[in-house]
Amino acid sequence: MALTQKELDIQMLLAAGCHLGTKNCNYQMERYVHGRRQDGIYVINLEKTWEKLQMAARIIVAIENPQDVVVLSARPYGQRAVFKFAQYIGAKSLAGRHTPGTFTNQIQKQFEEPRLLVLTDPRTDHQPIKESAYMNIPAIAFCDTDSALTHVDVAIPANNKGKHSIGVLYYLLARMVLQMRGTVSAASPWDVMVDLFFYREPEETEKPADEAADFGAPTGEFGGALPAPSAQDQWAAPAAPAEFGAAGAPGFEAATGFEAATGFEAAAAPAPEAVAYAAPEAFGDKF
Repeated sequence: MALTQKELDIQMLLAAGCHLGTKNCNYQMERYVHGRRQDGIYVINLEKTWEKLQMAARIIVAIENPQDVVVLSARPYGQRAVFKFAQYIGAKSLAGRHTPGTFTNQIQKQFEEPRLLVLTDPRTDHQPIKESAYMNIPAIAFCDTDSALTHVDVAIPANNKGKHSIGVLYYLLARMVLQMRGTVSAASPWDVMVDLFFYREPEETEKPADEAADFGAPTGEFGGALPAPSAQDQWAAPAAPAEFGAAGAPGFEAATGFEAATGFEAAAAPAPEAVAYAAPEAFGDKF
């Protein structure tokens, strides 16, 4: 018997660990808790998670302009998922630190007036939630068992601390939105893999050294081995010293054709002149 789309989605949520909560439980999140494990971790009811994903997708589809939907994630594990989610549904993404006043201060260059907010963690994204309450902007948030639901309009119970869990949640929400818009159907399924929504470590993005070109034995121009070096190529052998006789170095003969010019005899050295001594009285009164 083939599984339905809902059962397949819940299996994906289960494999990603979306059902694992924390050891603390907020009183407002008790309605979404299925039970508690022996180690004290609360288990989330994934059926309610799937129903809340459907509700959030209906709300997003009701916004006429997709640019009026802003997706935020200050948590690093959710930043890649936020970029991909905004890319596929046409929304705006604000990943990283939220600048206070983005939704309230009109003088700011980054001022936004969205009609809907989608948040990754109510605790990490507490500043945009507070500003959305000032501006009457509805907020959809992925909430763990210890999350406070203050100013959160639609809470999607799920694990918002794991990178695989966050990626799967945004992937399913994006696919549901596209299905409700009619761009994705059973006849034309969504061919995007869920791996694109997962957070990647900076070391994983760099090309590993073992994937570089394999440098084996040196080969010739046509793929054959290089020839063995001959005796003349032995550079390490000491060179024989060159013999220099009376004729000079071999290959360098004495230049000819430059005889001494005639008519120019050698001049004799001038004889030194006798130095006469003058008495001081000879200078008179000048000195």
